[in-house]
Amino acid sequence: MRAVPAPKVWVTGLTAGAVAAVVALAVQADKGPKPHVVAARPSASASPGASTTPAPSATAVPDASGTGRRVVYSLGEKRVWLIDASGASRRTFAVWPGTVSPDPGTYTIGTRRQGTITGSDGVQIEHVMYFALKSGVNIAFSNAVDGSSPPPPTSTPTGGVRMRTADGAALWTFGATETTVVVVR
Repeated sequence: MRAVPAPKVWVTGLTAGAVAAVVALAVQADKGPKPHVVAARPSASASPGASTTPAPSATAVPDASGTGRRVVYSLGEKRVWLIDASGASRRTFAVWPGTVSPDPGTYTIGTRRQGTITGSDGVQIEHVMYFALKSGVNIAFSNAVDGSSPPPPTSTPTGGVRMRTADGAALWTFGATETTVVVVR
């Protein structure tokens, strides 16, 4: 006849096994990539003489840009901020506006276009998020699939507000339909 271990032995054995499994998973997790946010900076080709360090105002959310969760787009600074519900800036990055800009005011993201399309300048774009209309031109955030900045303005009115690919992906994740977009000077 086989002896049955006491319940304390079973509990101790199971607890030791669980602790060993948690420790092993914690060690594996510690070796993995760590999340972080990096603010993109314009390249020298996008803005001749551009500094690699953002101006102090580039990191501060503009005054009078609303409250709560929102996207803030500064026409003058050519910059976007992603602001969480507590009012904290989660990411900021430079953008390249088209030839038609929205008027300062509050808008909402109305339509998001999944996949790749051709922009009005002939460039393949993705992460397209429409938020305004001015003079018959749709204004939308997007990024070029190849990561390029838009070519110099032409006689064709364009409403694309372009950004780097990583910034476009971050905005796409943040800016669901009906997300508030505040445009400031």
